[in-house]
Amino acid sequence: MPVCNVRRESTVIHGHKRSYAIAGPRLGTAPMLWLIHGIGDSNQAWSKVLPLLAERHTVVAPDLLGHGQSDKPRADYSIGGYANGMRDLMVVLGVDRATIVGHSLGGGVAQQFAYQYPARVERLVLVSSGGLGLEVHPIFRLASVPGAGHAIALTSRAPLRRPIVTAARLLAQVGVLGHSDLDEATHILRGLRDRSTRTAFLRTLRAVVDYRGQAVSSRDRMYLAAAIPTLLVWGSRDPVVPVHHARAVCDELPTTSLHVVAEAGHMPQLSCPSGFAEAVTTFVASTSPAVHDAELWRSLMAGVDDCALQALSAG
Repeated sequence: MPVCNVRRESTVIHGHKRSYAIAGPRLGTAPMLWLIHGIGDSNQAWSKVLPLLAERHTVVAPDLLGHGQSDKPRADYSIGGYANGMRDLMVVLGVDRATIVGHSLGGGVAQQFAYQYPARVERLVLVSSGGLGLEVHPIFRLASVPGAGHAIALTSRAPLRRPIVTAARLLAQVGVLGHSDLDEATHILRGLRDRSTRTAFLRTLRAVVDYRGQAVSSRDRMYLAAAIPTLLVWGSRDPVVPVHHARAVCDELPTTSLHVVAEAGHMPQLSCPSGFAEAVTTFVASTSPAVHDAELWRSLMAGVDDCALQALSAG
């Protein structure tokens, strides 16, 4: 892995600490990548690829509010709230535009960010992203129901966590689970011992998932992303969000490309960091940054009728 000076920094916005990792050339001298992690995680989700991406890009990887080393207040943990937080951090750091890369929940935040602040988005990279279909792993559906917080508190503690992790390792050895997925799930479960982290996790989860599956979808607005170069990166064996969500989007938006990582699960950036970094680097180098056209957006939204919207949101 290349030597890279990854700096861990923080700033205070609206009275709350926002932690982030930053690496690569100084701002304004290289293409900007903005990496958004998934639920219960932190910028550790990008630890293996950040040094690789920083060879040619300036990279910022925030800890979302309620996650990692950022503060965990009683706050707005909706997708829109997270998008606002990303905008605020960009303003503070002096970042005008970036290629937005989002994993899992972070993919949903990236899509919402592009919807709310399209002029700030050069490209989108959605990695095993939420917000593109109904299905999600049953464990997230169970965790969204009332009373699940007590069960999470118990299973996150060592006496119960250890046998759960041991059983999961056995599944990984026979190929049912990916090793990278297991490592990251163990990291998340360990973090949920902290009450404030657990509260933020549940608030976030219940904003996007219910007992039936994913409750938030961008599929009815995906047509607006047709002018934004978009890359989907997925593990072929993703147990959390199935890869057919990505294929359905590609069928609807021919300008969107899909990179499937063979044998990878929900964390393709950790399962195959070099391949992931190469795919993103090639994508950025081979596409021109989007230019937001407000009049085009107005025309698109005014011109899409109910039938077309139903067709876009089907599947």
